[in-house]
Amino acid sequence: MSYLVCLDVNSETDMTDSERPGAVLFLDFDGTITRRDVVDVILETYADPRWLVYEAAWREGRMGSRDCLHAQMSLVRITSQQLDSLLDTIVVDEGLVDLFEVCAAWKIPVHIISDGFDYCLNRILGRALNGHRSLISSVRASHLEVGTRPWQMQFPYFHESCGHGCATCKPEVMRLLNPMNAPAIFIGDGLSDRYAVESADLVFAKNELARYCRANSITHTEYCNLVEVAMHLQSLMNSKDNES
Repeated sequence: MSYLVCLDVNSETDMTDSERPGAVLFLDFDGTITRRDVVDVILETYADPRWLVYEAAWREGRMGSRDCLHAQMSLVRITSQQLDSLLDTIVVDEGLVDLFEVCAAWKIPVHIISDGFDYCLNRILGRALNGHRSLISSVRASHLEVGTRPWQMQFPYFHESCGHGCATCKPEVMRLLNPMNAPAIFIGDGLSDRYAVESADLVFAKNELARYCRANSITHTEYCNLVEVAMHLQSLMNSKDNES
């Protein structure tokens, strides 16, 4: 079962070679679109401290992010009203709309792929984008039902094909959303993005992801905020346009 928090705008599987996008952008959410990791904020504020045990196990490679997230979120004691209030305090990167507008101008599809939960993404993006939601082609994320007790979690992308036990298998999602194998751009910030960078042609990284890339000799461009990424991408596309 597929839980999309945004309708697909483009049906890329129907494209001819002449319609092949010049690039496809894949964008992490927690800590990349938002300034703080949303799940971490929830856990730090409302979870039993045992969530840190699972966090350590994930960081040490002893469990996948899917099992880690399920175990951690099971320790959260919060009402839906408290969750909404907390989500409304989350600030997004000031360059988000700039980045989306550059992509729209160059007809670069934008896909958000996240280990985080669609409920949180929906709430934050609905507030932050202010009419620019149509600039997102799709979102692939874990699914959270907050209208039940206990909250129900599902991880639809993808159990069967992910050997690392990820909540969302980002390399597989990238492959499926880029059937014509256009140059893949990935923007991320954390360890949950470390498998995605191996499937990207161009990587923008900060924080833990940048350290991972450096340690593993993965070519990347470091950034502080999405304003920088938007400017860099605009420059790259201008150069490409001048060459053609």
